Amino acid sequence: MATLIGANDSSPIEDAQNIKNACKGLGTDEATLISILAHRNVSERKLVREAYEEIYHEDLIQQLKSELSGSFQRGICNWTMDPAERDAAFIKETLKKEYVDYKVIIEIACTRTSQEFLAVKRSYQLLYKHCLEEDVASKTMGDIRRLLVAVVSTHRYEGEEFDETLAHLEANILHEAIEKKAFNDDEIIRILCTRSKKQLFATFSTFRNTYGTTITKGLSSDASDGYMVTLRTIIRCIKNPRRYLAKVLGYALNDLVAEENALSRVIITRAEKDLNEISDLYFKRNGVTLHNSVAKKTSGNYKTFLLALLGKNSV
Repeated sequence: MATLIGANDSSPIEDAQNIKNACKGLGTDEATLISILAHRNVSERKLVREAYEEIYHEDLIQQLKSELSGSFQRGICNWTMDPAERDAAFIKETLKKEYVDYKVIIEIACTRTSQEFLAVKRSYQLLYKHCLEEDVASKTMGDIRRLLVAVVSTHRYEGEEFDETLAHLEANILHEAIEKKAFNDDEIIRILCTRSKKQLFATFSTFRNTYGTTITKGLSSDASDGYMVTLRTIIRCIKNPRRYLAKVLGYALNDLVAEENALSRVIITRAEKDLNEISDLYFKRNGVTLHNSVAKKTSGNYKTFLLALLGKNSV
């Protein structure tokens, strides 16, 4: 369930004009920007961007970047972007770093629907004139390259059907590979990167029922082993994406210096989907509400903006 509180009635032309007025003069009226943009859904934000460009012959996001700064600027600009372009930008940003954060790529590839991720790859190619698989391959090597390229290359079936016989067969294949500690086995990569999520749910459930443990329990938890961290992250994102994202939020709020981008990324990308359920899982895991944690750990306009997306501010 979404946490976004939309406006009862809004006009993209009026929104564009009010945003322009908020940016006039010596200072910027950040409160007005938040009251408008943080309460418009993805379709409405697109219309506002189009109206702004038609009226003022300027790109709204570039206008926001010129007026604002810091975490608030980054957050509200990302929120205003088209979702596929935004995810493509998140991936490009991490691929440009000296040390690539594979978790960002996995999070986007494994928590989006097949159609959503296909749109991300199309946007990536349009924006950066490279295909995503090409850039992921150029920034990785060895087993991590094999695994990540397979993950970003897949287009999973999204139907509800699954095959119980296949689930038993592939649970056995996975168990055998894990018992042999053949974690880079081609069969592990094939199963994780080609099967539908429903089929993988059935396989993971069969694995647990048959062997009395979860599939991740048999995998090394050595944080220094990049391949194993990547493999475990893929499984967790597929198995229970909401629980995984609740953990990402927890880590981010415990270390905002290193993980602030993760905080805004999860809130921004899930506010119109299932942030309410993620918030519930966060509370169960941490004993404090996500709202209270964000309110305590952030400040200023950035705090006001994130709390608005969490549904705690009225229009």
